[in-house]
Parts: sequence; C-alpha cells; structure tokens
Amino acid sequence: MVNSTENVTTNKAQKPTRKPGNKGIGSDLPWRPIGVSLLLHLFLGTAIVMSMEYTPTLPEVQDQPSIQSAVDDSESAPPQEIVNAVAVDQAQVEAQVQRIQEQRAEQQRAEEQRIADLERRAREAEQQRQREEQRARQVAAEREQAAERTRRAREEAQQAERERAEAEQQRQQAAERLRQQQEAEERAAAERQRLEEERRAQEQAARERAERERQLQERLEREQEQRNRARQQRVLTEVERYQALIRGAIQRNWLTDSSMRGKTCVLTISLARDGFVTNVQIGEGDRAVCESARAAVLRAGNLPVSDDADVYEQLRNFRLRVEPQID
Repeated sequence: MVNSTENVTTNKAQKPTRKPGNKGIGSDLPWRPIGVSLLLHLFLGTAIVMSMEYTPTLPEVQDQPSIQSAVDDSESAPPQEIVNAVAVDQAQVEAQVQRIQEQRAEQQRAEEQRIADLERRAREAEQQRQREEQRARQVAAEREQAAERTRRAREEAQQAERERAEAEQQRQQAAERLRQQQEAEERAAAERQRLEEERRAQEQAARERAERERQLQERLEREQEQRNRARQQRVLTEVERYQALIRGAIQRNWLTDSSMRGKTCVLTISLARDGFVTNVQIGEGDRAVCESARAAVLRAGNLPVSDDADVYEQLRNFRLRVEPQID
C-alpha cells in the first residue's frame, strides 16, 4: 500500500509541468486548442488525485478456518490430520496473499500505464498546442505575406495604371505628331502635284511651242530649200550658160584639123574673179586634142564669168569637156 502511494506520488512529481508560454502569442491562438489542452490537464490531475486516495483492500477470507478453529478441531482429530490441515491452510493463505500482491502489482501497472497514457496524451496535447501555435504563427506570417503581396500588387497596379496613362498620353502625342506629319505630307504631296501639273503644263506648252517652232522651221527650211533649189537651178542654169560661153570662146581660139574629128578632152580650168585664166590642166582625152584645147584657153586669156558670186563659185575651179567643131 505504501509502495503504491509512493509510486503514484513519484509519478506525480515526475510529471512534466507545463511551462508558461508566450502570452502574446497564446492570446492570438484560437480558443479550441487551448480548451482541449486545459481539459486534458484537468483530467490528468483528477486521475492522479484519485490514484493517491485509492487504497486497495485485501479480500475477506471467509472460507479460511481460523487458528482457534484448528485448535478446537485438533482436540477431536488425530494429530496427523491436524498438521496437514494447518499446512494446507498456510499454503492457501500464502497463495491468497500472492494473488493479492499480483492484483496490486497489476493495479500498479495499470495505474502506471494509465498515468503514462495521460502523460502521453498531455505531451500530444502540448505538441498539438505547439503545432497549433506554429500553424497560427505560420498563418499570421502568411497573412502578413498576403497583405504584403496585396500591397505590392496594389502598388504595381497603381504603377501599371500610371504607366498606362503615360503610354496613352505618349500614344496620343504620337498620334498627334503622326496626324501633323500626315497633314504635312498631304500638303507636300498637294504642292508636288501642283508643281508637277505646272511642270507638265509648261512642258506641254514647251512641246507645243517647240512643235510650232519645228513646224515653222520646217516650213522655213522647205521654203529655203525651195529657194535654194530655185537658186541652184538658176545658178546651174547660169553656170551652164557661162560654160557654153566659155566653150564658144575656146572654139574661137582653138586651132583644129580634120584629125581631131570626134575626139574630146577634159580640162580643169581655174578663173580669177574677173575671168582671167589662172591655170589649165589636161585630163582624160586625146593627147593632141587636149594640148590644142589647153592652148586655145590660154590664147583666150579671159573667159566669160558671171557677177553672181554663186555662179562664180561654181566656175572658179571647174572641169569642162570640150570637143573641136570641124566643118
């Protein structure tokens, strides 16, 4: 009985006492884990007190014969039977005592097991409380992190809104610059078109003027050509006429004979502006005819020449085929 009480007292003394926690942190925990922990501690304390007040009693031995009864019976029983009866009763008593001790030991073990279970539950409750506190601190940290993220998100949203407003302003400014640039380009294009139209009109007028001038020039050239042809024809006519006069002068100064009949000669005659013969060269033809024809030109001295410069230019140095006229 004393041992059981001492063990219970020792277990009670060895029970881990709860250290006061952080009041500031615990005040923030939910009420449910704290209530469960308090109930477990109260249950553990009540069990320990009840185990200290419990005193197991030995069961009454009603069926065991007392020593006096054994003495009384020994007066009527034989001595050998009395000794055996006493021995048997003592063995039963010891067996009963052994059973009682085993029961007490079993009860002690059960009590120790119950206390150990209570302590284990208390530790588990404490661990659960600590986990809840840790979870609460984690939740608080997560709440702070979420608040920080919310604040940052709000700041980022405000920054994004400012950037959007700035981007919109820049876009509007760019659109305005683009509009002004487009208007300037349109004005420049209109000016270029106007200048191009003026250039085309000037070119068209120039082409028309050039065409008129070309037509006028062509008409003048045709007229000049006609005049030139007419004059050339007149000059040729005059040249032919003067060549005929020159042939006549040569024939008058040409000494011929019958052997020259039907023969010709080409002479190249050079004349001065007054008709003076400056040079006579013999060309193709009969040699004798050519020599006598050259002598006739030199004998004439001066040949007929026109006062017209164009006609003289044709007779200044010319070739003339001559043939003696023989009767």
